[in-house]
Amino acid sequence: MATIQLRPGPSGVGFVLPLGLVMLLAFNVPVVLMLAWGFTSPKGVLVPWIDMVERTVYLRVLVNTFRIALIATATCAILGYPLAYWLCCLRGRARMIGLALVVLPFWVSILVRTYAWIVVLGNNGVVNRSLLGLGFVDEPLAILYNELGVIIGTTNVLLPFLVLPLFAAMVRIDRRLLMAAAGLGAGPWTVFRRVFLPLTLPALAAGCILVFILTLGFFITPAILGGGRVPMIANMIDMLINRLPRWELAAALSTVLLVATFVCYALYLRIGRETVR
Repeated sequence: MATIQLRPGPSGVGFVLPLGLVMLLAFNVPVVLMLAWGFTSPKGVLVPWIDMVERTVYLRVLVNTFRIALIATATCAILGYPLAYWLCCLRGRARMIGLALVVLPFWVSILVRTYAWIVVLGNNGVVNRSLLGLGFVDEPLAILYNELGVIIGTTNVLLPFLVLPLFAAMVRIDRRLLMAAAGLGAGPWTVFRRVFLPLTLPALAAGCILVFILTLGFFITPAILGGGRVPMIANMIDMLINRLPRWELAAALSTVLLVATFVCYALYLRIGRETVR
């Protein structure tokens, strides 16, 4: 009886190769060209970098971007950890509803959510009208078109990126460890502080780094809620390309942003591996 020999199918490389070529041509090549523009100024190789260092406005934008990213990350951590812990304590349908409410913002465009904050935080918005009506303030608060408005909008957009992975890490914790600590006489606060919190800190740190990375390259939220008064790296790069134009200087700023993102991403991967362990 003749045996049928099956021809081996294509290897995994054959499936990945088309996607790799698309990524190479659509992403890697433009990034390399962008990096090259930062060192190919007609006036000199290092002129854009010297200009970036000598003009304090660019350094202020860099510092301002990192500062806003740190504040937004800290705000997400302060709000996100209790929210993730609350979701972890829920059971059954209540947990599913809570997770659905956290995921729901992903179904709405960032642009729509950002403009919605103008309705909420504007001088004639919901917040100011409520405060004026209750007599808490005599004039509208300046919540919009400043750093506070940018931080509020950024936190709103990025909070799910911290809550969801943190919730996943909390759910994976072996409840027998908590029961053992309680069985040895530890109270609920002691169990949380000495057992639960240390086990979730790596996931919290990884989530904070992810939020920080995303905040560094934010463009829509600072442009709309900042009203052009809160300069960040992405907005400065847009101005250097579309208004001035200063392509070499924009490439130098993009390189700084790319290096900072790579450093943060390396920390994120390292902390992520520790979390899995």
